Amino acid sequence: MTLFRPLYDRVLIWSRHRHAQSYLAAMSFAESSFFPIPVDVMLAPMCFAERRHAWRFAAVATIFSVLGGLAGYAIGYLMFGAIEPWLRESSYWPAYLTSREWFDAYGFWAVFIAGFSPIPYKVFTIAAGVVMLNPVGFTLASLVGRGARFFLVAGLIVLGGEKFESQVSKYIEWLGWLAVLLVALIIYYLMYWH
Repeated sequence: MTLFRPLYDRVLIWSRHRHAQSYLAAMSFAESSFFPIPVDVMLAPMCFAERRHAWRFAAVATIFSVLGGLAGYAIGYLMFGAIEPWLRESSYWPAYLTSREWFDAYGFWAVFIAGFSPIPYKVFTIAAGVVMLNPVGFTLASLVGRGARFFLVAGLIVLGGEKFESQVSKYIEWLGWLAVLLVALIIYYLMYWH
């Protein structure tokens, strides 16, 4: 069953659209506070399509992701009472509880880890607002964590060149299912083992 190949081909087409950079900015902002699809889904194909602009794309993703993170912080700080019932019923509740524990143990380093890793960053941005994490530390940790992640994606694509692109294209189904498995394992860990 080929699920990821048609999606990959569609995203490649979108990545070449004349407004692709604006879409990337909007997606980066939204993903950091409420949108469930990771930015990498748009960033990587855009870097493949125009490798000479990969660093600019990574910068756009970073800046707008941090701005979205600040919006998530504001949601947590100003509106947590309104979203808490929904959050409790959603699949994000275990991740939210984990983020609270991590803030107690690691402070702003938890934001850095969430910004770089596949852990849902949006949950950490909202939780940071709830616990009133230092806004300057939050912003710096977000900038470094998100920047490291997006510039790593861009760097791998620039350094890997056409050979890397052909390998990704060749194994897109395996990579897609591997990503699904990784997310499922993280969710399972957060729900049952932590």
